[in-house]
Amino acid sequence: MGNPLYNSRHPSTIQSANRMLIVVSPAKSLDYESSLTTESGTRPQFMDQSQLLIEQLQELSPPEVGELMGISDKLADLNFGRYLSWRPRVTRKNSRPAVLAFKGDVYIGLQAETFSQKDLDYAQEHLRILSGLYGLLRPLDLMQPYRLEMGTKLPTERGNNLYDFWGEQITQALNKQLKKTKSQVLLNLASNEYFSAVKPKLISSEVISPVFKDYKSGQYKIISFFAKKARGTMSRWVIQNRIEDPALLRNFNLDGYTYSETESKPGKPTFLRDAQ
Repeated sequence: MGNPLYNSRHPSTIQSANRMLIVVSPAKSLDYESSLTTESGTRPQFMDQSQLLIEQLQELSPPEVGELMGISDKLADLNFGRYLSWRPRVTRKNSRPAVLAFKGDVYIGLQAETFSQKDLDYAQEHLRILSGLYGLLRPLDLMQPYRLEMGTKLPTERGNNLYDFWGEQITQALNKQLKKTKSQVLLNLASNEYFSAVKPKLISSEVISPVFKDYKSGQYKIISFFAKKARGTMSRWVIQNRIEDPALLRNFNLDGYTYSETESKPGKPTFLRDAQ
């Protein structure tokens, strides 16, 4: 039997695969208060596109922001203010590195605040964060606070939602980085909502999408909170151990997860964890 870690579309590529580019989702929760662990910072690639979205969002009233995103009045007011404060020029005062700004479940597992500078430099080359506003962020890209989920149905001149707005731009940027780093695997550790902004058929490498299941009520199932944290934990494990051979993913065993060959499918290695 073939290796279940891989999709069998390109077997010749699979045999020689080395190096991986990781993609993860952003988070709704943000941290702009804690001390930074690095002085490094870069400018996001798609700032001109982000500004187009911001200009459209700035035309909305707080109630319209709340209705668009399905959030409370308090959160609508907060994000209305963020849109008005957003600037095309990033500075240390209005921004912080994206990987240290997000604080959701994925980032609890990622623990980027514990990274050494060498870890951050490696992540800068091998980790990308999908974003509704920024499209694609490198870990050290200086990001201003915002909330704009990829699934938001924000009409623009390009279509009815953010998937239409971003089109193939995110996919093209990933392909460029895959080529630059000679990565032959895109390790998808993002949610379905965000990875839907990527067009897998146009990706120039194999796509591997790990699955994390927890034992509950007599069966193994995907539990959102745990799966998100596990995706961040695997990202950290790959980055800190400089994992470049995708076959080694089956060795991942943190937080009680173990690789299951019987549960795994082509392109979807599955990791199981018994009841906590």
